[in-house]
Parts: sequence; structure tokens; C-alpha cells
Amino acid sequence: MIKNNFKIAWRNLIKNKFSSAINIGGLAIGMAVTMLIGLWIFDELSFNKSFKNYDSIGQVMIRHKDIDGLDVNKSMAIPLGTDLRINFKDDIKTTVLSTRTEDHIISSGEEKFTQPGRYMQPEAPDMFSLTMLQGSSRSALTDPHSVILSRSLAKTLFGDSNPMDKLLKINDKLTVKVAGVYQDFPGNTEFSDVKFIAPWDLMKSSGSWYPSRETDWNDNGIVIYTQITAHQSFERVSAKIKNEKFNHINKARQKTDNPAVFLQPMSKWHLYNKFDHGVSVTSPQLQFVWLYGIIGIFVLMLACINFMNLSTARSEKRAKEVGIRKAIGSLRSQLISQFFSESLLISLSAFAVALVLVELALPWFNQVADKQITVLWTNPVFWLACIGFTLFTGLVAGSYPALYLSSFKPVKVLAGTFKAGRLAAIPRKVLVVVQFTVSITLIIGTIIVYRQVLFSKSRPVGYSREGLVYINMQTDDIHKHFDAFKEDLLKTGAVANAAESNGTINELWSNNGGFSWKGKDPTAGDKIYFGTIGVTPEFGNTAGWQFTDGRDFSRAAVAADSNAYVINEAAVKYMGLKNPTGETIQRDGKNFRIVGVIKDVLMESPYKPVTPTVFFLGTWNHATVNIRINPRSNTSDALGKIEAVFKQYAPTMPFDYKFADIDYAKKFAAEDRIGKLAGCFAGLAILISCIGLFGLASFVAEQRTKEVGIRKVLGASVANLWSMLSKDFVALVVLSSVVAMPIAYYFLHQWLQQYEYRTTISWWIFAAAAGGAIIITLLTVSFQAIKAAIANPVRSLRSE
Repeated sequence: MIKNNFKIAWRNLIKNKFSSAINIGGLAIGMAVTMLIGLWIFDELSFNKSFKNYDSIGQVMIRHKDIDGLDVNKSMAIPLGTDLRINFKDDIKTTVLSTRTEDHIISSGEEKFTQPGRYMQPEAPDMFSLTMLQGSSRSALTDPHSVILSRSLAKTLFGDSNPMDKLLKINDKLTVKVAGVYQDFPGNTEFSDVKFIAPWDLMKSSGSWYPSRETDWNDNGIVIYTQITAHQSFERVSAKIKNEKFNHINKARQKTDNPAVFLQPMSKWHLYNKFDHGVSVTSPQLQFVWLYGIIGIFVLMLACINFMNLSTARSEKRAKEVGIRKAIGSLRSQLISQFFSESLLISLSAFAVALVLVELALPWFNQVADKQITVLWTNPVFWLACIGFTLFTGLVAGSYPALYLSSFKPVKVLAGTFKAGRLAAIPRKVLVVVQFTVSITLIIGTIIVYRQVLFSKSRPVGYSREGLVYINMQTDDIHKHFDAFKEDLLKTGAVANAAESNGTINELWSNNGGFSWKGKDPTAGDKIYFGTIGVTPEFGNTAGWQFTDGRDFSRAAVAADSNAYVINEAAVKYMGLKNPTGETIQRDGKNFRIVGVIKDVLMESPYKPVTPTVFFLGTWNHATVNIRINPRSNTSDALGKIEAVFKQYAPTMPFDYKFADIDYAKKFAAEDRIGKLAGCFAGLAILISCIGLFGLASFVAEQRTKEVGIRKVLGASVANLWSMLSKDFVALVVLSSVVAMPIAYYFLHQWLQQYEYRTTISWWIFAAAAGGAIIITLLTVSFQAIKAAIANPVRSLRSE
């Protein structure tokens, strides 16, 4: 019976090539989109799960009070890690201190590369399940003059030769020996960009600053990871360590802050990494998982609707077949199984095509989604999921046609009195409305996402991005001779100005409490941390600060300005200063005079309020070098001249520069990806809907061939006939637009609420989406309508 069913299904597939191609093509596109989204969701949900200790690893964080209630800080003090290691042995199996992932200069002979890496304690390889290709994970980091490299970095540095025991230099001053090579961390992990790990003791011995940090509970600059013991939970350990920082700090200063230490499980690092008033909540990334999952379901549903519509539209052509089968004894269940066999055969064919489409689309999809997704060819779970997915699609797509076609009465069919009638078209029309409702909603959503990105990009940044270049220094060569370096740059004529700063103009690397000022609420304590940035006097002119009051730092008055601040408007607003210039701010008991106020410089997220920030004179040894290219110079020529001067002062460091405007644009990467993917999915949804519409239009035109011939003989014009055949489809799309608009508005309004600075939802967006859908519908339907309208009526009426 099953063999018979599939044989008949195959014959029907071959016989009706046009409708079969439309069904298979539409389903294949829908299945391919759903598979891509499914692979993306799997990648997101399996983030960090490659670590064997996934369920027991946590990151130490601190919850403290701020102006808005509670805030969470991931930067920790070194003595907190030591305290946890010594005093909580029964609860915490392993504690690992680590720096953040930062760029360092790795040199092998004359070859120099800027690579991201970390300093970590020796227990890190075991905690994070490093797969060592060479060397031992247990002993690799015990030697303070060693380093372990990722496989990709070892290949870059040494090619195919054995890297073990080879000597390298970090930042041109720390000589280390390669003690191991590990398999690169998977792309969907917290440490995917870590290309080397150096011993914590190496960092500890490399600077005279370390001893003071080892005992300073208020110097927060590292991250701490823990692995709890088997019998413990993160909640219980968090309750035990809650007061560890508070017990070791100046309680008089911090009593209103009351920092509480807790552990954030690894399972929440990615999809629950956002905090609202100190509580872990779903991140935008988890919202995207839900969003794309819903889109995948809807796109597949659109493809299934095509199958249902075309199958039921051709019901009259299958009516005699059903009638004869029933007359000779076929049960309805047998007919249903026959029609399900046809839908499953189409679904299997579509799945084979979909696999090819997915493999072809993956390189583009990975580039847009910033992923490293592959089809899991060797994973049995993947194939089981695919088989289940294909069977489910076939059953869903074939359910309505099977139940509908098998219900025909044989007496009416064989007597020639069967007619589907007007009511038979209603379900098809409803399904078309559903299709275009989904498609129009996606179009509106795509437009809103792009508008939000453009709105945020147009937000004033408070400085001039064009022609501003910066270099994050890993050595102090230029810092020691900065004045001479700047003079040589200016002599080239390619540079307008240069300055140093503690961090880039697009990032806020440091914040501190301990500020007081006239009129400060005595109960406020340190509920807010001010951004603190050290600069040289030329920084404001180099960056293009925009002053609203007072003046910039002066090179001629460096001694006087050593106790001066330039503050931003956010700081003025928070402190409530009416005439800020000349006012005094105290920081840890030291007085600073405000000499100028600048417009808010957008250094952090473009979607959030600007942090109150103070700028002061003074920079670190490894400061950021900021260079303003002369606007009259050719950029390419200017960079060549800058590099020549740079190499004179820092010969051991690569000339790794960044443009401020390009770096700023990266802040919109996530939203840009959403927009591109949403636009792609919306386009495919429209395509699938149009494929179905094209098939329906061809069937309607075929069904009304004689009517068109008669109307043409009686004098109807091509335009009249085109209008007659198209108006029903246009009416359905108009109805879809009416349904889609309130749905789209509701969900997009909710989505925009997560942004402090957001665009508005204008009426023209809905009008444009509806108008675009109508135009696409007319273009799709018109081919078949005009083809029928210009056909020779003699042929269609010959039998009459």
C-alpha cells in the first residue's frame, strides 16, 4: 500500500510539473530559511557548552547601589580573588584570576603581530577544558616565563615547524618560551578571541605597580572565575561570600554603596548578561533567539500555505479521481494516506533542495551573522531533527488538502453536478491573507530596525570623527618622548595635531567614585561613578571638543591646570551646577577646579545616556596616541608619513591604527546584523508568498479561460480583463495590510522601548509597506492576467 501510494504520488508529481515546481521551490526556500535559523539558534543556545565544567563555572561580580538603584560591576580587586581561594575551600574548588582579553604585541624574530590574549593563573587550562595539542595543561603556566599559544597563532608565527620551546617576546620586553599549543576556543564561547595565555606570575613580576594592587580592595581592574564544588550551588556560595568586599573596605565611605559579591553562572554569561537594577535579565541576544525562531516558524508556515492553496485550488481536477476511488471501495482513510504520501514526497524533495540552498547560503549567512556555523553532517541528532522536521512539514502542508479532497461525495462527482463553489475559495483567501500579513509585518519591522540604526547614527557625538586616528600603545616608547614625536608629526604637514589619552575616544575605560562638590546631597554617598580620563593638553583640540562654557587645558599653564577638570554636560546636570566654570570638585580629599564644560562626548553605547565624565591632565605609560590628520592631506599619503615617524620612536611596535569613525560604526554592528537578516527574511517571505500567488493566478486564469474569451469577443479590453483577474488578489493584500499594521505597531513599539534614544513609528512606514506589497502583488499576478487577456479567444471557445 505504501509503495503504491508513493508510486501514484510520483506520477502526479511528474504529470503536474508546474504546480510541483512551485510547491517544491516554495517549500525548499521556507525549509532552508528555517534550517539556517535553527542552526543559528543552536549555536546561540550552545554558547560556552563546550566547556566540560560548564555547570560549575561562575564569574565573580559585585552588586552595588547607584543613582538608579542597583548596578553590577564585573571588574574585581586582586585581593578578593586571594580571599576566595583561601577562605572558601569547601565551597569553591578553583579560583582563577585573569586580565580581560587585550591586544598585545607578539614578536618572533623580526616578525611582529598584534594579538588578543590574557594573563591567567595556572589553573585556567583545566577549568576551561583546554584541548592541549602540545604540552601539558597542568604545567604549561607554572613557569612564569612561559606562554601557551592557540593553534592558529602558532601556525601564524612558526608555520609548520614545531613551536615548542621557541622564544617569543610580549610587548617587546617580556621574553617567554612556548610551553604548549592548544586547540582554538570554539567561536561560540566567551574566549573565542583569546590567541595566547601567559602566566599570571609573569604579569605580576613585570611591573612595580603590582604589590600595591595586590592589597588594594578598591582597585578594580581584573576578572575572577570560580569553579564551585560538586555539592554546592551558586546561590548558596553567593550568600556566603556576599560581604567579602564590604568587610575589607572603608566602611565610612562605602556604607551607602554596600557592595555585595555574587557568582554569575556560566549558563547566564551570554543570554542573561544584562542587569536591570542588579538583577540578571534576558539580554537582547535572547530576544533575537525568540525573534528569529518565530520568523523561522512563520516563513515555513508561508511555504506550507502555498502547498495547501495550490492543492485545494486544483480540487476540481482531482474530484473525478476521488469519486472513482470511492465508488470502487476506497476508504476515506486510504485517500487521506494517498494525499499525505504526495505531500511527504514533495516535502522530501524540498528538503533535498533545501540542504543544497543552506550549504550555498552559509558563507554569506556567517558573514552577516558574524558566526562560524556549519551544517552538522556527522551529528546523528541533526539528522534525526531533519527527518522529524521534514515529516512534520509534509504532514502540516498536506493536512488540509488531504482532509478536504477526501471529503468529496462520489455521487455528485460522477453525476457531473460537483462544483467547489464560492465557499470553497474562502479558506484559500484566508491563507493568502495570513501569508501577506506575515510578509508585510516583516517589511514594516525591517524598516523600523533600519530607522532606529540611522537615528542612533545621527545622534551628536560631541567631537569630530572624520580624520581622527588613534593607536593603542603596548610600549612606553612614544610616551617617553611624546613632545618630540608630536613635533615631528607636525613637520610632515600631514598632521594637524596629536595628543595622548587614557583610552580611546570611543570607549570609557575608567570610572571612579569619591567625588564631592558644593551642594551635593550628603546621603548620596558614592551612588554614581564618574568616568575619569587622563589626557595631554592638546587632546581637546585633537579630538574636536565642543565647549559650552569655559576653556580647554593650556600647554602654557600645565602646572596650574594639573589640578583642573574639564567636565561634560552630563556631569554638570548630575551635580546640579548652574555656573560650573570656577567651581571646585573634591576627589579623595584633593581639590580640582572646573575650567571648562564640553558637550557630551558619546564614548559608550549610542543607545544609552552619556556617563558623567571628568577629564584631567595626566596619562598612563601605555597611553593611547590620538592623531588628527590634516584635512588638506590625502589620507593614504598622510598615513605613510605618520607611520614613518611612528617607526622612528616605536620601532618594535606594529603600526596598528584605527579610524575613529570606523570604530564608532562598529557600535551598531548588532543592529546592522538584525536589519540585514530581517530584510533578507522579509524578502524571502515575500518571495514565497509571491510564488504561491503566481501559482494561484495561473490556475485562476486557466479556470476562467472561456469567460475571458467570451468577454473579449463582446468587446472587453486587455485593461478590463487584467483588472478583473487582478482585483481579487489586490483586495486580499489590502486586507492583509489592515491586519498587519496594528500587529506590527504593537511589537515594534515594545522593541523600541529598550532604547533610551529611539526613533518614532511614522504613518508613512505602514503606507510604504502596504503600497510595496500591492505593487509586488500586481507584478506577480499581471503576468498570468495579461497572458490570459491577450490570448486568442478562438482557441478558448472552439469547443463551444
